[in-house]
Amino acid sequence: MKVISVRDRDAGTSGLTLTDLPHPHASENDVIVRVHAAGFTRGELDWPATWSDRAGRDRTPSVPGHEVSGVVAELGYGTTGLTVGQRVFGLTDWTRDGSLAEYVAVEARNLAPLPADVDHTSAAALPISGLTAWQGLFDHARIAAGQSVLIHGAAGGVGSIAVQLAREAGAHVIGTGRPADRDTVRALGAHAFLDLETDSLEDAGQVDVVFDVIGGDILDRSAALVRAGGTLVTIAQPPSVRPEDGRAVFFVVEPDRALLTDLVQRLRDGRLDVRIGEVRPLHEAPAAFAPGRRVRGRSIIRVAEG
Repeated sequence: MKVISVRDRDAGTSGLTLTDLPHPHASENDVIVRVHAAGFTRGELDWPATWSDRAGRDRTPSVPGHEVSGVVAELGYGTTGLTVGQRVFGLTDWTRDGSLAEYVAVEARNLAPLPADVDHTSAAALPISGLTAWQGLFDHARIAAGQSVLIHGAAGGVGSIAVQLAREAGAHVIGTGRPADRDTVRALGAHAFLDLETDSLEDAGQVDVVFDVIGGDILDRSAALVRAGGTLVTIAQPPSVRPEDGRAVFFVVEPDRALLTDLVQRLRDGRLDVRIGEVRPLHEAPAAFAPGRRVRGRSIIRVAEG
């Protein structure tokens, strides 16, 4: 089968190549998905799991991409809850070959049924961004109606969904980003916008929750904005500065079939918008990884038609 693979950690994005690898094997409780659309994170080539398995052994050539939408082609031994021919979407395992391939093996529990009226492109953009936004806001920060939430990178994949979820939950939402992001972030439902290039971060005032996707100096300075009893949540790096009278949480997104089902229903109802910036065929995936590229919305790889 055709895949995008990497072999040389030092080569960076130039090491991404279109090549052939054997068809994946369905282990117990796995399904083999014929991939229609795949999502990826540009930082994947820096993740240890891209290069080593859970035992620390080299697993190259490895296939990046951890968001998938497609059709079940095969069931592994003992797999229940899904059927051959069923449309599905979800997350692939961090330490196994991913979705930038014609077929991928995925634990069945990491996938959710995909309704017929949701296209594969939108579905492939939802798992990491949607699950991360929900888990950060509700599982870790435990936001409630009437609270104030500062969301960094509010026009990005995670941030844009976090803005919508927080607004629907009744929070007062302040989004941050670049100057060109202002109209987008306000259209998503943010009550206010801070331009990180020209505005002072401290203009946000005291908030109950900060949701950070940027890290570095922005993360460090955000700790002082969290009022007593509040929470600083980040997916960028473990925080080195903590709120004086609050919590600081660093987390990695986890698969959740029930939550994926809820998120895709919000998409169907029009309560959630997933921003797609570009759609490229599989052979153009290496170009989509290029560092420094600015795409207004998620980059999705189209693997199969239909």
